[in-house]
Amino acid sequence: HTSCLCLKNIILVKTNLPIFKLKESAVRRRYSDLEWLRSELESESKVVVPPLPGKVFLHQLPFRGDGGIFDDNFSEERKQGLEQFINKAAGHPLAQNERCLHMFLQDEIINKSYTPSTIRHP
Repeated sequence: HTSCLCLKNIILVKTNLPIFKLKESAVRRRYSDLEWLRSELESESKVVVPPLPGKVFLHQLPFRGDGGIFDDNFSEERKQGLEQFINKAAGHPLAQNERCLHMFLQDEIINKSYTPSTIRHP
């Protein structure tokens, strides 16, 4: 079982699956990193991954009549959407074998020029 939490730009991961090298990790990620992961999973593993929540940009527009990116509802919905995306990807048996997911969840820096491959079960 693998669970992921999003706290600001930090993703906390706890897992008991032997395929992951670390049982707990915390990595800093940007929205563009999530977009990269989604694209890699779809192209390399053929896993159908859920959509990402929308970009913050639309909530930064002036004269919206709400708190925009500072609105509590927006922040919580976005956090839940990001967690749902990451947890579905991390929980998918085919995605768990993809090097891109391992880099995303556990490597401090994502090497986006990596050679796609699968992780071997220990």
